[in-house]
Amino acid sequence: MLSEEDALNQQNRPSPESSDPCHDSGLVAYGGDLDPGRLIQAYRIGIFPWYNEAPILWWSPDPRCVIFPEKFRASRSLRKSIRKYAYRFTIDYAFDRVIRSCARPHLGPDATWIHEEMVGAYTKLHRMGYAHSVETWMDQELVGGLYGLAIGRIFFGESMFSINTDASKAALSHLTEQLTRFNYALIDCQVTSEHLLRMGAEEISRNQFMRILKQVDKPPAPGLWGRVPDSLVQGS
Repeated sequence: MLSEEDALNQQNRPSPESSDPCHDSGLVAYGGDLDPGRLIQAYRIGIFPWYNEAPILWWSPDPRCVIFPEKFRASRSLRKSIRKYAYRFTIDYAFDRVIRSCARPHLGPDATWIHEEMVGAYTKLHRMGYAHSVETWMDQELVGGLYGLAIGRIFFGESMFSINTDASKAALSHLTEQLTRFNYALIDCQVTSEHLLRMGAEEISRNQFMRILKQVDKPPAPGLWGRVPDSLVQGS
């Protein structure tokens, strides 16, 4: 397994055909830091950080779980929840609240990796126009959302949260609508889960993911995506 510095070096990228058992699990490098430039470079070669304690662990799973925005399936129950709770959506309005809600321990053990170092790093990326959030509101209450990075024409999903029925799924549905308008190629979900598969996610090989990544690496200019509805401004 390579150090993170070697993994980001053009001449020493981990090979998808590596027989290293760590690499087979998706772990490809360790060490380094969460400097914004380093993170952007890592995502551009299909690697993301995921760890609880130092050193930082860098992953590139095979297969990769992705959603092609035009293939997203909003179930009948999800559409019903959106109508029933009169959900409304914003983008980039409450990034800090979203990432901290995703990090709350009561959301389960998978949330514990979003510690203060991660919060700080992705907040910097948000200010730079790379990290984005989608918020789901019920009246004036934030009840769900998600965040991730937009690099090239890929949205790298990081985490989501929900405190009301289907609120995070509703945020994902809204995101796919926006990404379709923006002509994004796919959403990187990183690892597979049953609920993502039910919404239209699919598994592709690491090689296929890397080919797509190279094809769509010409990004739109970084910046905030959303406009805040007057009703939410007045109620904040």
